Amino acid sequence: MGRARDERDLLWRVCSRLVWWGFRAAFRLRPAGVAFVPAAGPAVLAANHVSALDGVVLAAVVSERRRRVVRFLVAAEFFRRWSVGWALRRFRQIPVRRGARDARALEEAISTVRGGALAGIFPEGTVNPGAGLLPGRSGVARIALTASAPVVPVGIWGTQHRWPRSGLHLRPPWRPRLAVVFGPPISPEGDPGDEADVAAFLERVMGGIARQVEAARALAEAR
Repeated sequence: MGRARDERDLLWRVCSRLVWWGFRAAFRLRPAGVAFVPAAGPAVLAANHVSALDGVVLAAVVSERRRRVVRFLVAAEFFRRWSVGWALRRFRQIPVRRGARDARALEEAISTVRGGALAGIFPEGTVNPGAGLLPGRSGVARIALTASAPVVPVGIWGTQHRWPRSGLHLRPPWRPRLAVVFGPPISPEGDPGDEADVAAFLERVMGGIARQVEAARALAEAR
């Protein structure tokens, strides 16, 4: 079987390579289970959220190891910030309004996934400074069930040592360990119009993320 087509444009390839080497320089980066990300076709990446760096490192790992583009659901206010808004628009990220069931954003995400793309989402909805997961929001389940796409659970651990919720800081360890662990895809099962089915599938997704977070933490803390 031939290798899957590279779906990245030139700018994405150049930027992801720079980000990849930047993370390799700043962290002792340890990705695992990347082969669980489909080489082609629709899927949703659902991860925990311990730092503002999570989306960047997740996109870079998937780009460098699977040659795929990830489109994240991102809080709409970030699109209005001059420092990052231009990049979010250029790389076609999906704006979503906090605290509201944003039908337009969900429809765009569903359409994106149905078209054969990868969508990325942090179901907790905000950076979580704690060790346990916050309650998941239902968007990830609605997107996956409506688009009939598998969800790949992801655990990230280590970005918070450099950029926690309080902001960027520079202090030892100078190259903290950073693990990004992907788990087996969770097949979409249930009716997206049935709240009980949505809740049940969301519980499966959050359970999968919790297992990968545990694995990522163990990998990051291993000597």
